[in-house]
Order: sequence, then C-alpha cells, then structure tokens
Amino acid sequence: MRSTKTIHVVSAHAEGEVGDVIVGGVAPPPGETIWDQSRWIAGDGTLRNFVLNEPRGGVFRHVNLLVPPKHPDADAAFIIMEPEDTPPMSGSNSICVSTVLLDSGILPMKEPITEITLEAPGGLVRVRAECRNGKAERIFVQNLPSFAERLNAKLEVEGLGTLTVDTAYGGDSFVIVDAAAMGFRLSPDEAHDIAKLGVRITNAANAALGFHHPENPDWKHFSFCLFAGLVERTGEGLRTGAAVAIQPGKVDRSPTGTALSARMAVLHARGQMKLEDRLTAASLIGSTFSGRILGTTRVGDRAAVLPEISGRAWITGTHQHMLDPSDPWPEGYRLTDTWGAR
Repeated sequence: MRSTKTIHVVSAHAEGEVGDVIVGGVAPPPGETIWDQSRWIAGDGTLRNFVLNEPRGGVFRHVNLLVPPKHPDADAAFIIMEPEDTPPMSGSNSICVSTVLLDSGILPMKEPITEITLEAPGGLVRVRAECRNGKAERIFVQNLPSFAERLNAKLEVEGLGTLTVDTAYGGDSFVIVDAAAMGFRLSPDEAHDIAKLGVRITNAANAALGFHHPENPDWKHFSFCLFAGLVERTGEGLRTGAAVAIQPGKVDRSPTGTALSARMAVLHARGQMKLEDRLTAASLIGSTFSGRILGTTRVGDRAAVLPEISGRAWITGTHQHMLDPSDPWPEGYRLTDTWGAR
C-alpha cells in the first residue's frame, strides 16, 4: 500500500450518533486558542473534506480532532467537525471523545469515577465518567452556559405559513419547533420528513431572524432545528422526545446534547424546569440523554443556565485513512442525493 498521508482514527458512537476521533497523523492547526484553531480548520477545509466527504465519510459522520489543550486546567482538547459546521461544542461528540480518551488509555482511568476537563472550541467542559471493568459506562458533561434567545418568535416559512418558534443556545444554536404542532409523533418512520423540513426551517430562521451570541460574534447563524416533543412528568422526572435536523439533511440518531441543553434553558426561562428537575430526552431510535440544571449564570446580558448532560458511548473500531497519490479525488466528493441540493 502507498499513501501520502495516514490518519489514525478511533470510531465511536454516542447513543447512536457517530463521533469518530482522530488520534494521530494530523499536526495541530495554527491558532492561539482552540477556537482560532477551529476557525482555521473550517476555513482551510482540507481535513474536513478528507474525513467527512465520501468515500471516507458521509452525512452520517462527525469527526473530532484531538489537539493539545491551550488552557492550563484542561487535560485534552478537541475540534468538532460536523457535516456542514465546525461548531463551538457538541454533546454527543464530547461523550465520544471522553469515552475514546478513557477506554483507549490515552488518559488514565480511575474506577469507579474519573474526572477530566476537556477544552472545546467554545470553552472548558468538565467531565465525570462512571467507570467499571475498564469501560467508561456513562459520561456526564458540564456543558457550556446555555440560554434562551427568543421565546414565541414568529417565523414565516414558505409553504408552511407562520410558525411560532423558540431560539436558544446550548453550546450550539437552535431554532425549536413543537413537533406535535408540525404533525409529528417523533417516530422512526418520520426521519426523512423531519430532516428535510428541519433544514427548511433552519434556513428560514437564518434568513429572517439570525442568531446573536453575546460573547462570540463569530457564531451568528442557526445550526439546527429541534423538533421538541411534549414534556411529561413521570416518577423519574421530566421526559420528552427530540429529533434534531442537521444540515445538509439528516436526523441526529442521538437526542443531541446541545439540543437538550438549549431545551432546558428554554424550559427554565418559562419557569417550567427547576434546578432539582431532571429532563430525559429520547431520540427517534429510542436512545436517551439525561440533563439537569446545575445553576444559573449570565452570558453577556442574557440570563443563562449551567447544564449537565449525560449519555453513553461505545468504540466501534479503528481505522487508518490513507491517500493514494494517484487518487483523482484527494479530498473526496459529495452528491446531492445524500448531501442535499445547493
């Protein structure tokens, strides 16, 4: 075999959502901060294309690049590459990264509890892992401060009329719609329709509403549309369904950790979730993330919550991605049958 590059990857998924981790073969990108490095990755595009485009990737794949941390409190840092974005934070990807770091021995595991600090592009996240028999069984992530941006905003979507939506930030930016009001039961057979409609709603929200993060002027768009289920109170706490449409047109297989954080911020802003409450969100495949609000804070001039999310992840394999120098598609390719029309 011949190759002009070899990238070492540990593959994983968190409650169904793929979050592969590059553990070798890529030099740290330039930048004074992890955020700066993530902007370089986003702007350059070479690594993103190589690992996310076909034939090595696809719309289903997220890939995380491990880099040396910049903050003295951090044990490791990671840059998240999603199909269309290089975001500040991701819940499922942080759970995958934590699991790979501990299960593969990159960071030492202590049973029954291992505590580590990760540096995401958006800031520090504290991780607590419940560990047994050499396996990180459940990952608890203290996510970035999260806030409701708009409540009951009116959004005109061509072909749908005027929708009432919430917008929020949970480490990434969301426009949130009521699933039942849109005619969805949040069942697996609705995934295709949710994906396509969610992209339309996200695009409409970006055109009409725009997003503003008080402390990160670089992040000024909505990434996702959350189809939010009814919140029910059970003997084990609050429970809801969730389906998140991801550009260019797929549904998150997990309940989406940043969406759970954003939903908790909205519920808290409405007085519908208290600090002692626990909210469990179920995805279209029946996997769950659980969340709770650890406290309150402010992000710029906005009231915000300090969310904790938890879920499980599993390593599925290891890969060495290579590039034959004669390959006519060195950065891969995309077609609109799966990547969506532009």
